[in-house]
Parts: sequence; C-alpha cells; structure tokens
Amino acid sequence: MWRFLAGVGSALALMAAGLFLFRGQAATEAVRIAAAPPPANVAMTGSDPIDPPRATDRTREQKRFDRYDKDRDGKITRDEYLVSRRKAYAKLDADDDGRLSFDEWAAKTTGKFVKADAGRNGALDPAEFATTAVKRKPARRVECPPAAEDAES
Repeated sequence: MWRFLAGVGSALALMAAGLFLFRGQAATEAVRIAAAPPPANVAMTGSDPIDPPRATDRTREQKRFDRYDKDRDGKITRDEYLVSRRKAYAKLDADDDGRLSFDEWAAKTTGKFVKADAGRNGALDPAEFATTAVKRKPARRVECPPAAEDAES
C-alpha cells in the first residue's frame, strides 16, 4: 500500500513542478515580449506592432476584373475583353494572313493523328487509336496502414 501512495505522491509532485516551471517561463516570455522594442521597419501609428499585416479585401471577381482592365480606368472595353481571344487566334493563324483556315484550326489534332498513324496508311487501327487517349493524372489516393490486429484474437 505504501508503494501506491508513494507513486501517487511522486506523480502529484511532478505535475506541480511542471506547472510551476510552465508558469514561470510563460511569465518571463510575456515580460520579454512587452519589453522588446518594435522592429525598425514598423511605423508606430497607434496600432499594436505585433499584429500581422492584413491581406487586401479584394474579392476573386475584383481581381479578375483588374486582369482585364489593362488601362485601369475602371471600365473594360470590348478590345480589353477580347485581347485574350486575339492572342489565341494569333497562335492558330500560322501564315499570319488574318484568316483561319480549317487546317490551321485543326493543326494540333492533325499533328496528333499523324503522330499516332504508325503505319502511315492514313487510318488508325485500334492500337494506334489508343495512343491518342488523353493522359490523365491518376487519382491521388492516401494509403493508410492496415489496422493493428488485437493481440487477443
């Protein structure tokens, strides 16, 4: 019985010592933070220098609007709105004549067909056609370790 009481007493003594040490460190940390001068790059404007800087309150739609509004006049003109489409069109217009032929429009698909046609016969068999499938990333799976079996079973 005396061993049980000695164990309980020592556990209580360790908890009291840990609490005492924790409170003592926390108090000195608070004093050290309060006594530390503000960093040189923080302007004292009455706000707490410990507060982290805040992000702007702009919404996703406001950021999107700003990407289109190139001249920053608060309005998106038709030309500003269509600039991304003009760039995409210019990439497709291979001969720079301002006109998009079917072959220019289908150049990527045509190149994919030529690359897949290993027999160079102008037609794809099932094996050749399988090479044109879109390569997708495999679904990300989380592998969990198997559950530990009970020692009793």
